[in-house]
Order: sequence, then C-alpha cells, then structure tokens
Amino acid sequence: MAGGLISLDEARARLLALATPKPAITLPLHETTGLVLAQPLTSLRNQPAADLSAMDGYAVRHIDLPGPWRVIGESAAGRPFAGVIGTREAARISTGAMIPDGADCVVVQEDVARDGEQLTLTGDGPPAPGAHIRRAGHDFASGSVLANAGSPIDARLIALAAMAGHGALAVHPRPRVAIISTGDELVSPGEPLPSPAHIPASNGVMLAAMLSALPVDLIVPPLLPDGRATIAAALAEHSDVDIIVTTGGASVGDHDLIQPALADSGGSVDFWRIAMRPGKPVMVGTLGKAIVLGLPGNPVSAYVTALLLMLPLVRHLLGYQQLGPVIEHGVAGAPFPANGSRQDFMRARIIDGALRRIGNQDSGALCALHLADALVVRAANAPEAAPGDPIDYIALDRH
Repeated sequence: MAGGLISLDEARARLLALATPKPAITLPLHETTGLVLAQPLTSLRNQPAADLSAMDGYAVRHIDLPGPWRVIGESAAGRPFAGVIGTREAARISTGAMIPDGADCVVVQEDVARDGEQLTLTGDGPPAPGAHIRRAGHDFASGSVLANAGSPIDARLIALAAMAGHGALAVHPRPRVAIISTGDELVSPGEPLPSPAHIPASNGVMLAAMLSALPVDLIVPPLLPDGRATIAAALAEHSDVDIIVTTGGASVGDHDLIQPALADSGGSVDFWRIAMRPGKPVMVGTLGKAIVLGLPGNPVSAYVTALLLMLPLVRHLLGYQQLGPVIEHGVAGAPFPANGSRQDFMRARIIDGALRRIGNQDSGALCALHLADALVVRAANAPEAAPGDPIDYIALDRH
C-alpha cells in the first residue's frame, strides 16, 4: 500500500475473489468450442477397441514368412473377417480394419504380388510379429483421464472426447459481459465529429475485440453521455450480467461519475486506484450479481488494465487454470530508466531478440501501442536496466 494505492497483485486477488465460476452445464460437443472442461474428461472406451491394421496389405502369421500364402477372405474397416487365419493363409486387409484371429502381422501390399488367390512375397515383409498393427488400447484405455478440469476445449479436444465415447461435455457457461462507454466527448467510430472537442470512441470496440477470442455473451449498449442519473440507470439495467466493464469516469473528478452512479444504482465499491502505470484509476465494485470493473478512459490505460484484469477475470469465470497474461523473461536491448513507486508496463519492441522501449509512452498514444510487440514489466522502484540486463515482459501477440 502506497499513498492510498494498492498493488496490482492485491487488486487482482481482490477482483478474482469476487467471482466464482458458475455451476457446470452439459452441452453437445459442437457447442463447446472455446469453453473449459468443468470435470475431467474420462474415456468411456478403449481406443482402438481391437487390434487394427495400420497399413493396407494382408494379415498373415509371421511364422509363415516368406510365404507363399492363399488368400481366404478380406477384413475391411467396419466389416471384419469372420474366420481364422491358419498356416500359409492370408486375408486382404485395409487400414483401420480389425486383425483377423490367427494373424499376428501385416505384410504391406507393396511387398507382395497377387495372382488370383495366390500371394507371393516380393519385398522384405514385416520384420517381426506385431508389425503394422495398432494394438487395442494403445491410444487410450477405458477409464483413463484424458484431460483435466480447466482444460480449454479446442478442435483437438473435441475430437478426443468424441473418440472417447462422449457426445456432450460438462462446461462452465459463457459469462455475460456488458461494455459501457461514457463521455460527452465520444462519437461512434466512423461518424462525423461535431467539433475538435470530440473524439471517436475507440475503447468499446477495442475491449470487444480483446474479448472476441473468449466465449462470452457480449452486450454493448450505445454510448452514454456524462450524466449521473443516465449512467446509474444503465448500470442498474445491466446488473444481471456477470461483468460490467465501464471505460472513463472511474476516478473522482467533477466529471468522473462511475463511482457515484454505482452508489445511486445500489452498488458498492470494493477498491479503486492501483499502483501501476498506465491505469492507476481502476475501480472495482459490485452491483446485484455483477462485478463492475471501471477502466480508465485513456485508450492505452484501458488496454493495459483490460489485459491485466478484465481478461483474467473472464478466464476465471470460465474455469481456466491459466488466467494470464504470462510474464516472460528477456534482455534489455537499450537502457530502461529507474522506475518510481508504481509498477510500470512500458510499450516496447523486440529487436534482434532484445527489448527496446518505444519513445512515446503517453497513455493516449494508440500508434505506439499498435507498434509494440511487448509490455516491459518494471517493478516499483526498479533500478535502471542497462543493455543486456534481464528484463520481464508480456508478449502482446500471445494475448
């Protein structure tokens, strides 16, 4: 605690403590992409369920090599051969078909010549019993835990779940997130600006884009002018969502109306102001069932605080184990100045494997944010970092 500010670590811990993932629901596989397993994924079957051929060829007994053989039938995928392979007998077999009883290897079709029912070895043949056979259960066995609770569900996990016998999965449901942008100066993107005092509203579309990689139900009301009653009504209207994210007006100036409007709507503030740069005037509170996250209005501050607080909060509600962002370790490619009493997140470029500070660190400079590869993380009161010194950073292309 310094000058009434709390650390980012404390702020994040208090924010996450306000949120609990919702009880699990069961959804069909095709509706689970991007969600998170609420329960371990356990196999309901062996895969494969029987010994299968890994190649197109002929199922034979290895002891009968080098042949010749008599072809007595065929085993195809889904249509196994019903007989038993005896001395110098073979069954035509395709990839994925069951190995007939009696056979213990597959001779690939490129290594044999067939004349009617007679089969002759022309190549090296299978080197040992078991050659070119996928053994029953070699991928996974019934009862095996294939993925832990908290695992994000992607196309690979969906395929695994289907093969393991599941048609649906237990998941935490999508959080409902409302993004409320406030300010008399804001104009919707692409609309004409009435005067030089007005600016395009960039924060709402930016935050929506940041959330687009996560499975959320997003609500974006129209821009709100600065008005305590208007903002209070908008907050109250969305008190049934999981998260209300506001941008602008989170401090305590004459035109910073989020805190009084939150009180007017029946909510309360848990904390505000974090010892970080950019992004000090962050507010966190509650209203009904919603967590209210008040982000700064400056776009770089909004981006950094959303990266460090909003996205981890959403991932927490979804049941993720890894909340992010990941702190990586690099080296300075140029000097970084000694830091003050607030933890700093500096826009930087990665050049020749080293981090170099971008000159413009103003909290409204979106061009510098666009050019940045990373946010260099500077601890409070960190000494100057010289070229070659170790330095921590967040890679922006991975978040």
